[in-house]
Amino acid sequence: MSSDPVQMLIDAGAFPDNNFAPNSRYHGAAIGRLKRSADDPGVAYVLRRFIPQGRDIGIAGEHIVNAGERPDTLASATLGDPELYWRVADANVVTDPFELTDTPGERVQIPRPNGL
Repeated sequence: MSSDPVQMLIDAGAFPDNNFAPNSRYHGAAIGRLKRSADDPGVAYVLRRFIPQGRDIGIAGEHIVNAGERPDTLASATLGDPELYWRVADANVVTDPFELTDTPGERVQIPRPNGL
């Protein structure tokens, strides 16, 4: 049992152990805790996130990249939220979001909104 008061509250369900915003790629991600000894309260960290398979992501359409576009402006224009650039990256199976907009004229898959 932990002697860390914050961890005790999390374990008791008093507040969530993952308080990332709903538009964060880490929302709902599991949290680990690195402990060096039994007495150590540890350091929380986000466990590894795996990119979903392309076939598991619904595609709403395509976007042709314009010169000067960035991943955040692309997400803002297509999904209505610049912080959702990671969903566009996931739909195109890229780990570096800037690959999405490096080449003007490139076709980029736009994912469906969550729940559709």
